[in-house]
Amino acid sequence: MTTAVLRAVVSAHLVAIVGQPVFAGIYLSGVYDGLSWHAIGANVVTSLGFVQLITAGVLWVRLRQAWPFLATLALVAAETVQYLAGMEGALWLHLPLGVMTIAGLVVQFIAVWRRPVPQGAEVRHA
Repeated sequence: MTTAVLRAVVSAHLVAIVGQPVFAGIYLSGVYDGLSWHAIGANVVTSLGFVQLITAGVLWVRLRQAWPFLATLALVAAETVQYLAGMEGALWLHLPLGVMTIAGLVVQFIAVWRRPVPQGAEVRHA
């Protein structure tokens, strides 16, 4: 169950983060509402990042798999810096971090979906 939840959260997180460059491009094309869409998207992406961190933490405790938590922690740290850089208008930092966070989340998505679910580990009684 925990692995399925992590897969769902990582998938939703990926969908949300892929929308961010689209919203930025809409803004840069002259549709100024695109900036507010980009800001709303940033809030959604950040929130999903923290949900993913909590889910990965539960996975670490229940299944003794630390890598999803550690990878998500690094990703959430990068997203937080990127968020703050965007709010401050530091595009020299915001744009490269955006590319890196999308790439990192794509790699994490592939890893989460490619790894098999541990047999018998999902059903654990206290």
